[in-house]
Amino acid sequence: MKTIHLVDDSPTILMSLHDILTKGGHKVEQSKNGQEALQRFKSGYKPDLIITDINMPGMSGIDLVKEIRKLPAYRFVPILVLTTESQASKRSEGKAAGATGWLVKPVAGSDLLNAIKQVLPGA
Repeated sequence: MKTIHLVDDSPTILMSLHDILTKGGHKVEQSKNGQEALQRFKSGYKPDLIITDINMPGMSGIDLVKEIRKLPAYRFVPILVLTTESQASKRSEGKAAGATGWLVKPVAGSDLLNAIKQVLPGA
C-alpha cells in the first residue's frame, strides 16, 4: 500500500480525493496548506507521492514544490499538481519547480488513479 499526501486548502477537495484514493487502495495523509505539509516533511515523514493544489493561502503549491525539492530525502518523490490552473505558463513554472505531473480540476477518479500509476511504480 502506497502512502499519498494531499495538500489542499479546500476541505471538500480533500474529502473527495481521500475517498477516491482510499477506494483505489492507497493510504492517505493530508495537510490543509503548504506550510503544514512542509513542516511534516521536514520532520522525517516521507510519503510515496505528494499531490498539491497551487492556489493556497500563505504558500502556493509552486513554492511548496520548490521547498520540497530542497530536501535531500525528497529529490525523487513524485509530486503531482492538481489545480484549476491550465495555462501553459503555469505548467512550465510547475515543471521548473520540480513537479512530476500536472492535472487540471475537476479530474475523474479513474484519470487520477491512472496518473498515479504512471508516476508511482507499483501503485
